[in-house]
Amino acid sequence: MRRPPLKLALATALIVALPASSAPPTGPETQVWIDVATHSMAGMPDMGMLGGLAGRMMGGERGPQAYPQSRNIPASQGRLLDIALHNRLKPGMPADQAVPAGLGVGKSLSLLPSPPGKNVEQPQDPETRDIEVTIRQYWGCSATVRPGQPKVMTLKIKNGQFQQNGALAPGLFVPDRDIDVNPSYALWPNLKNNKRVAERSSLVGQHRITGDGVPASLQFELGQNADFMPKIALQTRGELTDSIGLTWQPVDRAKAYFLNAIAMQDERNFTMWSSAEVPGAGHELVNYLTGSYIDKWLKQKVLLAPGSTSCAIPQGIFKATGKGGQQGGFASLNMIAYGPETNITWPPKPTDPKQPWDPEWNVRVRTKATTVAMLGMDFGGMDGMPADEGDGDGKQDPGKKEEGGAKKLLRGLMRNL
Repeated sequence: MRRPPLKLALATALIVALPASSAPPTGPETQVWIDVATHSMAGMPDMGMLGGLAGRMMGGERGPQAYPQSRNIPASQGRLLDIALHNRLKPGMPADQAVPAGLGVGKSLSLLPSPPGKNVEQPQDPETRDIEVTIRQYWGCSATVRPGQPKVMTLKIKNGQFQQNGALAPGLFVPDRDIDVNPSYALWPNLKNNKRVAERSSLVGQHRITGDGVPASLQFELGQNADFMPKIALQTRGELTDSIGLTWQPVDRAKAYFLNAIAMQDERNFTMWSSAEVPGAGHELVNYLTGSYIDKWLKQKVLLAPGSTSCAIPQGIFKATGKGGQQGGFASLNMIAYGPETNITWPPKPTDPKQPWDPEWNVRVRTKATTVAMLGMDFGGMDGMPADEGDGDGKQDPGKKEEGGAKKLLRGLMRNL
């Protein structure tokens, strides 16, 4: 049987929940949100043909990229920067942000409003097929499966009727602190100004934002805590039938770590795993977290301590169910190192609580480093990788199978777990 096309495999394995819509901003009339990320692919060279091609197939390097880039998992490799300005005094007006020379993008960045969005009608499946999917859930760094695992859930659709047997542990609540942009925001990058920052770019230094209606006082200095984090140097060891060893070098400024993975053994059997010592933690944690949540989940052993440098995936939980135990199986792993968050408000909050305080503006800078690794993936058939997109004239490869109903169902379910 032909293996699933690589792009389909990657899209299925790397399931990411989209952020929910944010409420209108409250607080100072002028607010700036800066998201700083460093993304890499374990085992893939940044500039090599294999790394670049795999990166494009996993959602990166698709031409001009607009805001946001840093939230995407997987993301383009390298350093990623997103800036959003919301000025209630004059919303939706362009602005310029003067930046340090070390950022390497010129003297300033042009923040521009996003174009009005368009409603896109999602295509519907012409028919509902009978589907049966079993999902197994494991957790914890261990070479062997621990007692009480896995949790198992089987989902069926037969003759249009939905059935569920068993259940997974409920996911953890992660507050939505992403910005749901609209034309009242001024953004970078944008389709007119989307120059990528370089591997050695730095945000350290003086910043100033100017524009129609922007407070004249909006200038601030960023230190190392608000700068790009180093890449995660993750190494994996072992086949899908083994206990997979995961090791990495300590990441400077990391407050905690978290890893999660999903595997497809065949069209009907999927496995999820996380490094948490408690069940339920999943892909929703591969995002920026506040210091209070990091501290809480470190105490609850949801996250790995900043001194951690290794973890193990239990033996055989990802092994394929095809002939020989390997055919057709693959797994994808995400890892995040949570970095510091910087908040600057002007004027600063007075020490005397009785003294009036009406801040003009505030700036929030979030940092993280992420990496993705493909486990047990056979890259031997990558000579004609674009073939799974068709032959370049819009025609589909005759040998390519359509995405199965089980995969579609799994993707939808995972977005809501």
